[in-house]
Amino acid sequence: MQFPDYRPRRMRRTEGLRRLVRETRVPVDSFVYPLFVVPGRGVAREIPSMPGQYNRSIDKTVEAAREVHDLGIPAVILFGVPDKKDPVGSDTWNDNGIIQRAVREVKKAVPDLVVMADACFCEYTDHGHCGVLIDGELDNDASLENLARAAVSYAKAGVDVVAPSGMLDGFVTACRESLDEENFEQVAIMAYSAKYASAYYGPFRDAVDSAPKQGDRRGYQMDPANAQEALREVTLDVGEGADIIMVKPALAYLDIIRSVRDEIDLPVAAYNVSGEYAMLKAAAERGWIDHDRAVMETLLSIKRAGADMILTYHAKEAAALIRKG
Repeated sequence: MQFPDYRPRRMRRTEGLRRLVRETRVPVDSFVYPLFVVPGRGVAREIPSMPGQYNRSIDKTVEAAREVHDLGIPAVILFGVPDKKDPVGSDTWNDNGIIQRAVREVKKAVPDLVVMADACFCEYTDHGHCGVLIDGELDNDASLENLARAAVSYAKAGVDVVAPSGMLDGFVTACRESLDEENFEQVAIMAYSAKYASAYYGPFRDAVDSAPKQGDRRGYQMDPANAQEALREVTLDVGEGADIIMVKPALAYLDIIRSVRDEIDLPVAAYNVSGEYAMLKAAAERGWIDHDRAVMETLLSIKRAGADMILTYHAKEAAALIRKG
């Protein structure tokens, strides 16, 4: 039996050779680390379904932000859990709300860190839906008015990026026009453009107590069966002025990330969500997988699919692994 002159295994023989021909890399520069901010002081309460992740008071959030920055991670995204919830989630546009105060303190302590703020109502409403309910249905346009108020309030606090995540029709336009009218043209918008109605969000909803009290979000989040619809959603958000396009979740939607990457020339973000994180942690705790290798392989797959940036709860441990080489 004769072999061809080209033998692919030659370039896999040693780690040095593999590094020389590696096609995809996962730099620390591509990570965004999520942080959950809760009332109180001195609070760092581990989330049971997300080992290693915490609900933190503002002072502890600032400490975590410093740690993130020291690891070389360029950005955090903040999610707030307010003191009180109401039917419209009014604390989202309270200039002294929990996210607004957290943004100010983090930017004061770590001015070079990019601070993003998730702009959604599910953590703030007493019913757990992503906006105003009328007769049990999400009222898109009434919710847009409140979203615009929230975006401006976050901008006043000093946020670098507003991230509307409710999958409301027209949510990018509402944010962009309101920000520009208030002279916040410099504030960027990261649109959750293709956010699927996924089973992988469970641990997050535990973390922020945002599970809907009745019904679900399938009437406004995307059907997991649909791929072409994602491209329509992305195209709409690009036209409305989004600066970054997001696909969420990541692992079950790698094909969507690739399609979006091929379709548009804006930065593409992918959210490696709570359920994906929890699965790796649970399997590693049982000794079923090599945790560190699985983490890096997961992040590599998201990057290989075409994501420019990855929102991931693994960011700190991945940064440490990358630093170790």
